[in-house]
Amino acid sequence: MQAFWFEQFGQAAAVLEQGDRPMPQPAAGEVLVRMHTTAVNPSDVKKRAGAFPDLLDTGPVIPHSDGAGVIEAVGDGVSPARVGDRVFVYQAQHGRSGGTAAQWVCIDSHRAPTLPDSASFEVGACIGIPIMTAHRCVTADGPVTGQWLLVTGGAGRVGYYAIQWARYFGARVVATAGNPSDRALCFDLGAEVVVDHHQPGWGVQLREQLQGERVQRVVDVEFGANLPEVIECIATGGVIATYASTRVPEPTLPFRTLMFMDLTLRLVIVYDMPETAKQQAIADTQAALSADKLKHRLSAVLPFEAMVQAHECIEAGGTEGCVVVKVP
Repeated sequence: MQAFWFEQFGQAAAVLEQGDRPMPQPAAGEVLVRMHTTAVNPSDVKKRAGAFPDLLDTGPVIPHSDGAGVIEAVGDGVSPARVGDRVFVYQAQHGRSGGTAAQWVCIDSHRAPTLPDSASFEVGACIGIPIMTAHRCVTADGPVTGQWLLVTGGAGRVGYYAIQWARYFGARVVATAGNPSDRALCFDLGAEVVVDHHQPGWGVQLREQLQGERVQRVVDVEFGANLPEVIECIATGGVIATYASTRVPEPTLPFRTLMFMDLTLRLVIVYDMPETAKQQAIADTQAALSADKLKHRLSAVLPFEAMVQAHECIEAGGTEGCVVVKVP
């Protein structure tokens, strides 16, 4: 089968190889999926660059966690009725070497849920990390109905869906975005107030626009950099659910301030969230897609041969929608 893989860490153009790899066969409990699309996420490029030094200890890695396709065969213990199912695949290259940047992948049947007919394979490739991370951030700490919920980086891959999930579950949404077009996008998704996170003091500005009210929940894309501003606009007893801290990788916490505000800090990574949370995210996603309740932002849909370009798009930053590669 055709695939991309890497055998050493480094820049995409230097280490990503394209060619033939052995065809996988489904083990017990697994399904064989003929991939139609594969998505590139920040975690994929970080792994390729060497963020996990032991990743290559067992040999070459076919990258990518997310994608979508059709089940062509099943292993023992999986219903043959699953053959022909349109599915999305998530956490394919997690704790193993076989990701979705290939024509076929074998994966646990639970990691290949049914993709509603109303959703394209391109949309299916956006579900695993972006949609499920956003769902966890919004829902992990109880109902949000009627609460003010702040999404920082609301036009980004996860933030875009976080705004929608927050609205879906009844929250009132405010957001940050760094340019006029992204702020307009946040408003279009249902945010009531949007401020520029490049402006110092945006936390106070947000509080003022809410006429002194504070937000009860925060979904945050840059925890270390944003924390001082978030403290200015979050309510006592509030929750910060964060899934990244790239600019300040090892933040220093103002413990006394956080303690006297009785704040809860939740760190979210889709791979290791509880299985019950994964299954709830899947069920809610399938229902929302079937009801056409989610919008999608595809920054690029590229041919298989442009895999290096896809990685470079994510690595360069500034690409806020999903980057999807078609599989031949």
